[in-house]
Order: sequence, then structure tokens, then C-alpha cells
Amino acid sequence: MIHQTEITLRPRPRGFHLVTEEVVRQLPQLPKTGLVNLFIKHTSCGLALNENYDPDVRQDMETIFDRLVPEGRSEYVHTLEGRDDMPAHAKSVLSGVSLTIPITNGRLALGTWQGIYLCEYRDAGGPRRLVVTIIGE
Repeated sequence: MIHQTEITLRPRPRGFHLVTEEVVRQLPQLPKTGLVNLFIKHTSCGLALNENYDPDVRQDMETIFDRLVPEGRSEYVHTLEGRDDMPAHAKSVLSGVSLTIPITNGRLALGTWQGIYLCEYRDAGGPRRLVVTIIGE
């Protein structure tokens, strides 16, 4: 069985946001076993799996990414869409734009402390669309 649908995440400001519950609420019924692939249809944000308990981790991740790819560098050529745009594209490449998560007993098989992050790299990225592909039996 293969099923594909699209879901939308509400707009968020720049930062690393835990969106596991928002994603799960919008998923169709999952098969007993299989895989879910989440693919974000944007070039200035990303998806990641990481710590779902302590919000300090999300703040630290933002600090790390901002140091790796700072805004306002004179070397950037793509600057028409604002100071945060080119860095957002580079950060998207670093974090990636898709996740594949196993399905076990009809649920996402996330670890105890794992959560799905929307990595929003723009100051105001707007709603974000995800293609969800479910493969299972």
C-alpha cells in the first residue's frame, strides 16, 4: 500500500519548532508496519529529528546554525529577498528537507526523546507544506 497526501504546518517565526503533534494530527490512519516520508516543499526551511523535551536544545540548535551560516556576509550574491534568505537556503541544505520514520503497530516509531522539528530559517516563512508518503501493509 502506498498513500500520499499533503499537510500544512501553521506559520512560525524563525527557530527550531517541535511539530510532532501537529504532523501526527494531520496524518491519515497509518498501516500496522511501514514507513512515513515527510518532504517539505520549501527551500528556506528544513526538517529534523531531535530532542523533544528540553526547549533549550531548540535554542542551542538555532545558535549553532546561525554561527555556521551568519547573515549579512558580503560574499552572498543572492540578496534580493532579504538578509535572512540566502542563509536560509544554506541552512536548509545542512538540515535537509525530508525525514523517513518507521511505522510500528500503526504509530510513528520515534524514540522516547525524539520529536519532529520544523527548522524555520526565515524571520517569517509563512505556512509550510509537507508531502506525506506512507508505504506499508
